[in-house]
Amino acid sequence: MELVNETRIQEFILLGFELGQRKCFLLLILFSVLYVLTLAENLTIITLVALDTHLARLPMYILLGNFSGLEICYVSTTIPRMLFDLASSHKGISFGSCFLQFYIFFSLGSTECFFLSSMALDRYLAICHPLHYPQIMSPNSCFVLVTACWLLGFLVYVIPVTLISNMTFCGPNVIDHFLCDPGPILSLACPPLAKAPIILLSAMNVVVCLGNMFFVVLSYGAVILTLVKSSSQGNRMKSFSTISFHLVVVALFYGPVAGSYVVPVGESETKVIKVITLFYTAVTPFLNPMIYCLRNDQVKEALGRLWKRKTMFLKRSVAV
Repeated sequence: MELVNETRIQEFILLGFELGQRKCFLLLILFSVLYVLTLAENLTIITLVALDTHLARLPMYILLGNFSGLEICYVSTTIPRMLFDLASSHKGISFGSCFLQFYIFFSLGSTECFFLSSMALDRYLAICHPLHYPQIMSPNSCFVLVTACWLLGFLVYVIPVTLISNMTFCGPNVIDHFLCDPGPILSLACPPLAKAPIILLSAMNVVVCLGNMFFVVLSYGAVILTLVKSSSQGNRMKSFSTISFHLVVVALFYGPVAGSYVVPVGESETKVIKVITLFYTAVTPFLNPMIYCLRNDQVKEALGRLWKRKTMFLKRSVAV
């Protein structure tokens, strides 16, 4: 009887971008700055929503505050590890840490899908059913909606990730990516590959991404039809301006995700997927706060109120 020589992998090597030392240093500086700015932007939104009594009562800003917290978690799951690999020659990551990153990254991604759907629902109710909006989107309802987004997001991938982590990986242990993505991980599994984890993972991706994207398209489609029929041109333009920024955020998230599934197979496939993944993990969370708050009078007014409170506090401190 012939025995197969298999060694269970204890560590993975993340190849990253495979660039020269100078280019890696430039990327390190660029993404360090981008990471700090992303944290600052999203923390500013969270602070505004938490401290401003007016924004704290509005469902859209309760959702936006949670969305900003999600974005901070999202970038912190991948960017610090990528920066470490750019600065270090040792690119190893333990088996457990790799699958933990895989689970958290995909869970936060699915949570973002649910939040984008919740924000689309909020705009649909506010514009299409304004009379019932305060009752439907009450503070309690909003709290339930936010909790459901977080819970569903982190429950979806528990079973697929557990099944994949229990597969046998016998080498090589090199992942041609800057994060622990299921595609490169599954290519390292020992044959024959179990079908159940792969089918379940693919099914969850389809249900979460396509299901939420379909809901978002239907919600904003209904909103646009309602605005077109609206008789008040002033309200129509203001509402169009608001949802246009929402649609840009949706496109920035779902566009790259959809693009990663239509990349042609070839030598450049891995490079293209790395660029796409980098865009929606690092660039999109940086752009989202600016897009949501751009030309947003309520956010500007909240900043003004917060600045006045700070000025009055400082004056009182000096007087004392």
